Amino acid sequence: MEKIEEDDILGDELAEGLSTLLDTPEKVSQTRRFMDMLVGYRELMMMYTCALKEVKTKFEVLDTEFSVRYQRNPISSVSTRLKHTNSIMAKLDRYGYRFSLDNIEKYIHDAAGIRVICSYIDDIYGIADALLGQDDITLLTRKDYIINPKPNGYRSLHLIVEVPVYFADFKKQMKVEVQIRTIAMDFWASLEHQLKYKQNIPNQQMIVKQLKECADVISMTDQKMIGIRQQIEAVSDAPTEEEILLEKLSRMDMNIG
Repeated sequence: MEKIEEDDILGDELAEGLSTLLDTPEKVSQTRRFMDMLVGYRELMMMYTCALKEVKTKFEVLDTEFSVRYQRNPISSVSTRLKHTNSIMAKLDRYGYRFSLDNIEKYIHDAAGIRVICSYIDDIYGIADALLGQDDITLLTRKDYIINPKPNGYRSLHLIVEVPVYFADFKKQMKVEVQIRTIAMDFWASLEHQLKYKQNIPNQQMIVKQLKECADVISMTDQKMIGIRQQIEAVSDAPTEEEILLEKLSRMDMNIG
């Protein structure tokens, strides 16, 4: 049996498709604009990726500093993500705008997102204040869903910040959405996100009510954990200056990172 060369078939199909796209001057112009937008979109996503690296590094530096100065890490984990293209298109459509690079930059504030997971609620605000205190970070919006939870029980601190990113021959201010929450808040949010996409679930109202109750229990647990930590810290003997110095000396040769 004769072997079919897939590359040849793909090449013929591509050539046929291009000939259809380019068979009139108007189609040539439309195709060129479309290709230019694709190239620009890829570059824009690259710039958002670089912005995420900038902000993630800032959190990693803060975590390393806290671990050396205060002998504990307030940050449990840091993760980043770029918003999917279909999600960007859907969001622009909901806002009533067409898909364009200018509209993405102007109206989509969460194209680049970073999630920081902390151990305690007070760590959330301490880390947020440390980030916002840096002179190259500009706060655009702040939504505190810890003090004011969403109706479904969701809790987290959301910040939209702008950070300068330096490329080979220019600097650009880029927006990044920062979500900071505790381990317990993240546990609830992850499971709630999975469950809400389940289709044809009977007794949905009851499930929503139960999820809200779980969120309230988790919030109380977060508060109790702070109280337990404060009790332990209150009864712990304050270290002497010599003990503090010895502790710092013992950490000089540790692997920082």
